[in-house]
Order: sequence, then structure tokens, then C-alpha cells
Amino acid sequence: MNNTNYMTKYSLRSWVLVLALAPTILVGILLGAYFTINRFYELEDTLRDQGSNIIEPLAIAGEASLMSNNREAAKRLLAAAQLNKSTLVKSIAIFDADNQLFVTSHYHKDFELMRYQQDIASLNQTQFEQVGDSLIVRTPIYATGNLLTLDDVPGVAQADKPVGYVAMLLNKERALLEQHRAALAAFIIVLIGVQLNLLFTFRLVKNVTQPITEMVRVVAKIREGKLDTRVNGNLIGELDLLKRGINAMASSLSEYHDEMQQNIDQATSDLRETLEQIEIQNVELDMAKKRAQEASRIKSEFLANMSHELRTPLNGVIGFARQLLKTPLHASQLDYIRTIERSASNLLSIINDILDFSKLEAGKMVLENMPFSLRENLDETVMLLSAQAHDKQLELVVDVMPDVPDAVSGDAIRVSQIITNLVGNAIKFTDKGSVLLKVDVNGLQEDQVELHCEVSDTGIGIEEEQQQLLFQAFGQADSSISRRFGGTGLGLIITKRLINQMGGQIGFTSRLGKGSTFWFTLPLAQSPYPLGDHLPLQQLSGKRTLLFETKSLSAAVLQRRLQYWQMRVETVSSTAALNALLAGNPSYDFMLLSCHDYDDIPALSKTLNAARRCTQVLIALTDSHDQQLLNNIIRPQTDLVLTNPVGEYTLARNMLELQIAPAPVIIAPPAQPTAPKLTMTVLAVDDNPANLKLIDTLLRELVSDVHTATNGEQAITQAKATAFDLIFMDIQMPGTDGIKATAAIRADSLNRNTPIIAVTAHAINEERERILNSGMDGYLPKPIDEIALKAILNRWHHGIEVERHDPRIVNWELCLAQANNKASLAQEMLQMLVNSIPETLENIETALKQQQLPQLLAVIHKLHGACCYSGVPTLQQLCQIIESALKTGTQLLDVEPEILELLDELTKVESAAQKLLSSFVTD
Repeated sequence: MNNTNYMTKYSLRSWVLVLALAPTILVGILLGAYFTINRFYELEDTLRDQGSNIIEPLAIAGEASLMSNNREAAKRLLAAAQLNKSTLVKSIAIFDADNQLFVTSHYHKDFELMRYQQDIASLNQTQFEQVGDSLIVRTPIYATGNLLTLDDVPGVAQADKPVGYVAMLLNKERALLEQHRAALAAFIIVLIGVQLNLLFTFRLVKNVTQPITEMVRVVAKIREGKLDTRVNGNLIGELDLLKRGINAMASSLSEYHDEMQQNIDQATSDLRETLEQIEIQNVELDMAKKRAQEASRIKSEFLANMSHELRTPLNGVIGFARQLLKTPLHASQLDYIRTIERSASNLLSIINDILDFSKLEAGKMVLENMPFSLRENLDETVMLLSAQAHDKQLELVVDVMPDVPDAVSGDAIRVSQIITNLVGNAIKFTDKGSVLLKVDVNGLQEDQVELHCEVSDTGIGIEEEQQQLLFQAFGQADSSISRRFGGTGLGLIITKRLINQMGGQIGFTSRLGKGSTFWFTLPLAQSPYPLGDHLPLQQLSGKRTLLFETKSLSAAVLQRRLQYWQMRVETVSSTAALNALLAGNPSYDFMLLSCHDYDDIPALSKTLNAARRCTQVLIALTDSHDQQLLNNIIRPQTDLVLTNPVGEYTLARNMLELQIAPAPVIIAPPAQPTAPKLTMTVLAVDDNPANLKLIDTLLRELVSDVHTATNGEQAITQAKATAFDLIFMDIQMPGTDGIKATAAIRADSLNRNTPIIAVTAHAINEERERILNSGMDGYLPKPIDEIALKAILNRWHHGIEVERHDPRIVNWELCLAQANNKASLAQEMLQMLVNSIPETLENIETALKQQQLPQLLAVIHKLHGACCYSGVPTLQQLCQIIESALKTGTQLLDVEPEILELLDELTKVESAAQKLLSSFVTD
């Protein structure tokens, strides 16, 4: 990366100049330096050779004068030698063997420089010494005899030292001058070479780099969009090819640009047209959306009105049919009335299916999330269907695996609806055999459970080519099925969409003539709150039990259930085997006898008498609706009669109670005494005479004083004149409807705090929410159910003052709705909240003192969860605000006002809830 930046930092011209000049200059300098230094050495050697040629003959010639001590002759000799080389020789001197000056060519002030500073014996040949700009040459003088000895006697070492030496001072100025000339010549030659290189380099730059620079400029202009730019001029070699390539590229780009511009113009034009079309379509879509919304509104209003209009007459039909059933009737009349009541109920069921399907289609189905007992919900649901199965003599079995948790959270009503649809279909399409509902666990986590449910039957089955029609709206496997079995074809599609909305899946397998198995998975949350009383099943452990059941599925399920409770179970599956066993008078703690296979009543009575002697607790299992048989034969001889299929908790609870105090239950046929009327003054308002007469009839059987009004104005007038304990208000009335009448009563009357219960045929959730949010205290749907009416009267008989105290603190209606309209569960949830308040207050105060945000968040989170099932709206809202603030990192000081308000609200809730719960205990 650095190398690339370094190379792109300089231009091509700079690189060419550097790469062309640098080698030339470097080679020139190296060659010049080499030849100059070589010349210096040559001049130095020449100077030394000249000095040797002068001094060595003088040493031979001066030996005689030195030996004879003839200074004059020696001086003449030196003078002659110096004069002969006067430009070269500055001075010549001869020193004797004692290193004393013997003679010199002329006086020289620096002759001391010429003296040999070491022992003369070490001077055995000519030596050179550099002194400044001069060169001193010394050579030894030997006696002639010694020289002959050396020459004549080879190999004999020269032991005598020289008799003297000649020293000569040479002038180096000429040699230095020659050296300077050589260096100057070398520099001039190198300079000329560099200039020639520059000449060729600039020529190269002109012919190569300038065209390349021009090409770079042209490419830059092309990149800027000036596609008409071209490279001009005559270029050499590859540069000319490059020029042609760039020009061709520019031409191609220009053509592409023109073509692209045309395409862009065309696309812009098309886009403009498309945008105009989209704008038109948006306007049309907006209009269509408004029309669809209006159609949806009209559809919802139509459904609400149709629900109301259909339920209103059905309310009268079903209500008065049930009232007739209470009067003395002939058998045929009783049958007719029951047929009318069943037909009306079936019509009501069809209406409910259509409404549910419409809500699912519109995506307006809202699922509740409340704790409920799974086994209790299944038992209640199947028990309602058991009459249909018993009428067709079918074996209806519920098999819930032991590891299935019972306390779960979800929409209990919709779960019941799913079971009702699937089990009801299985019963409908099965003529003989059995229907089995099996519930198991697919996956179990800390707070989630996925249930796997199967509904198997031995019915008619479904042809393979017809199976794809099952989950289609208004579709059935065969059109003849609708004629034979009835139904709208909405049950399975509603079931499928409910299961999918809950996050589960549904499927089935079927064989024609062999039966079908429908399965579905259902994810539910595990409720942290225990529901119902804890049963001490360990008390049943080891108890000896006889089970007589001729139906194999029921026998297997009951046997597995009893064995899970660790009871010692002995099973008998035939009447003959049972009679043989009882003949031996065995002893059992419990005996469960199925009575549905006895056609001979005396034989059944005999068997029950024999069984009575062999057990402490005798429980009869039956699916008979013959009250004479039950009251005269079975109940007098048994401790308990249970209807198949037997619920798990029902069986366990009764066995535990009966083992403590078993006693035969003898039920006499006489009618039960009528319950005393409640001392209450009640106002009923309805514009439909039939409905008003029905509710008036029902209320007069239950309360002491009933007033009626046929419209909202009459209701307001009576509310100003009379104080009522309870008001039942119809919603849809001409003129002043129920909501307006309620607002007027709340504003100015003697009944500002009187509970007002909405009585309406509207079955859509949005309508119910609107009614409850308008200031009414409860909801009673049409057709009016007498049991629901009694529950409302009993609820408000003792709870009026407490409930109306402040519904923002404790709202019993909200608590009841959150508990799936089960009063006992609602009371239990509220009691658990009240019991936890002291500990919660202590934990919050401790966390505040210690500034422990995580601990405080955990306490608030737990409290928030409890508030969701206890009907405390203000406390729930405060918990939500504080929990959200703490989770987002808000400082404790910033939420301290809300926490103080929470502490105050907890005190209010504790006081109000205790009063409400005590009123129920009193009741």
C-alpha cells in the first residue's frame, strides 16, 4: 500500500528523468573516480622511480668520498646531481654511519627532516617518507667490499651495517599538478556525458512521456463526461496503438452514452406515465379502501343487528320453553317442548358459528389469556357432549396423561369450543363404537407447555378425494352429509383458525368405514398460580379396588388412572366373571361398577347387593338417563353414582370423601323445595314485550319485588322515583337506548350507584366492550340463561356496597372476567393477591432502602403478574409504568413518586379486597 502511494506520488516524467539520469551520473562518477585515482597512483609511482634512479647511483658514487672523508668531492657530486634535476630535487644530503650530516648539496633549513630517525642498521634498502608536499627518499651506502661479498658469496647474510646513507628531498608540486589536471579532465568528461544523457533523456521525454501525459489528460476529460475529446498527433510504436485504443474507447462510450440517454429519456417518460397511473390507482385504491371500510362497517353493523334480531326472538322461545318444562305436562307435550328447546338451541349454535367465522375472517377475534384448570375445562366440555354420545350408545372416553399440567393460562372458552367442535363432530359421524379424546404433552418448559390432543372415532370415515374439502368454509366431505347429519360446515374451519391463532397446528387421518383421528397441537402458558384444592392422593395409595367395566377403552383409562394413584386394582370385564368373584365374598376398599350393560333390572339389583357386602365404598358408573332406574335401583344401593366419562378430579375427590365417611345415598323422588326469594327490588327494562315478560317471569321466581319498563324514558323516570337494588337494562331500544338511559340514571337519580346489568342480544366483543365501558356493571347475554341470572342476583345481593365503593381500586366484574367468569377462581386469585401484599410491601421498602434496582424490578414484575388476574386496574397500571421505567434504565429517584403511589394503592387494595372477600364469606 505504501509502495503504491509512493509510486503514484511522482509523475511519469520525473520517473523517466530519474531512471535515465541516475545510472549515467553514477557510472560516470564511478569511472571518473576510478581513472583519476589510478592516475594518482601512477604519478606517485613515477615520482618514486625517478627518486630511486637519482639516489641509488649517488649512494654508490658517494661511498668513496664518505669513506675517504672527502667532503668537497661529495659536495660536487651532490651539486651536480641536484642541478641535473633541479625542478625535482630540493636538497640532497649524505649522513655517515653515526647518522651525522656529512655533506649537503646546499644549506636547507629542514635537513633535520631528512635525518633517519631510527637505527641506521635498519635502513637496508631505499625507503620513502611522505612529508607534506615533499617526498623524502633514503638509501643506504655500503662499503664496496661488502657489496662484493654480497655479490660473490651468494647466500651469506649481510651482517655489516651501512657506512652511511643518502637522503634526498623531492618536490611533489609537479606531481600534484598532474593529479589535479587528471581529476579536472575526468570531471569534464563526466559532465559532458551527463549533458549528452540529458539531451537524449529530454528527447525521450518529449517522444514518450508527453504523449502519455496527453493521454492521461484525455482520459480524465472522458471520465468527466467530455466524450468528444480525442488524442491527436503522430506517435511512435505502441503509443500510437494506445492512442487508437483510447480514441476508439471514447467513440464507443459516446455511442453508449447517447443510447443510454435515449433509454433514460424513454424510461423517464414511461416512469412519468406509470406514476400518473399509480396516482390514479392510489386514488382508486383509496376510494376502494373507503368503500371496503364502509362495507366492513356495514357488515359489522349488520352482524350486530342480525345477532340482536335473531337472538331476541330466540330468547323468548328458549326462555319460555324452559319455563314450560317446569309446569305439569303430558309425556307428548314434554317431548314437544324439549324438541322446541333443542331446535332453538341448535339455531343459536348456528348463529354463534356464523358470528365466530365472521370475526375470524375479519381478524377481530381477540383471545383471552387467563388461568384455568385444564382437566376441569375438559370434563365440563365433554360432560355437555356426553348426553349425545349416550343417546347413540357410544363409548365416550377422556384420557389425559398424568404429566399434563393442570394449571395453564389461555382462552378457556376457545379451548372448550375446539374440543366441542371436534368431539361433537366425532359423535355426530359415529353410529356405533367409541370416541376417544386423548391429551398428551409434546414439549414442556419452565413456563410453556405444548399439548398434543387427539380425537379418534370409529365412525363413517372420509374418502381420500373428499379430505381436502374439510377445512374449507361451508364445506363438507359430501353434500349428502349435510342433509343426513346437519350442520353449516363451519365447525372445522373455525377450529382450524382458532388453533392457528393460538399458535398450534391441526391435521387428521381417516379411512373410509374405519373412522377418523383428528389431532392438534396447542401451546399454552403454565399458570404460576395453583387452581383448585390440592387433593391428598397419597391417602389412596395401596387401597384395594375392584373395577368392573365391559368397555375396553374406558376400562384401560380408569385402570391406568387408579394405578397412577398407586392403588391395587383388580379388573373384571364380564358380568359372569363379576358374579363369580362376588360369590366368594372378597373384601375391597373401593368398588367401581359399570351399570350400562344390565338389561335385567333384578339382576342389576342383585349384583349391587352382592357388591355392597364386599366393599366399604361402592361407586356406580352409568350413562343412563332413566331417572326411575337411578333413583329406585342404583342410588339406594351405592355410595355414589357418576356419569361416564368420569372426570379425573371428580373421581379422586369423591373417593377421598367417601373413604372418610361412606354412607349410602338414598334419594327420594319428591321434588326439591323451592329456594327462598332474595329480598331485592329489581328494575327490568326491555322494549320487546316477549323478552320483558320472560325476564319478568324469571325475576319474580327469584326476587321479592320486580318493576318493569318498556323504554329508556320510563326507566329514567322510575329510577328518579324509586331506589333499586339492581337494574337490568336492554341496550337496543328506540328513542333513548340503554347506554343513554344508563348515563342519565348515573347523572341524576336515586340510583347513581346502583349496579346496572346490560341485557342484550349483541354477541360481538367490540359491542360488549362498548357496553361495559359506558358505565354498566355487568353483562347478561340473550337468550337469558336462568343459572347465569341467578349468579348475577346472588353476586350483587351481598356485594353491592363493596363493589360500588371504587371500581378503580378493586373491580369485581373485571376480576370475574379475568378468571373466565368463575367466581370461585376469581375469589381465590384475589385472596392470593391480598395474602401477598404484606410481603410485597416489605420487599419494596427493603429494595428502596438498599437502592437495589434488580431486586425492586423483580418484586414489581411479580406483583404486575398477580394484578393481571385480580381485577385491580389502577394497581396494574402503576406496576406497568414502574416496570417499564426500570427496564429502560430510569433512575430510582425519577420513579420514586410512582413507587410511593404504588405503596398507597397497595394499602387501598388490601382494605377493599378484604371487604369484598368477607362479603362473599357472609353470603
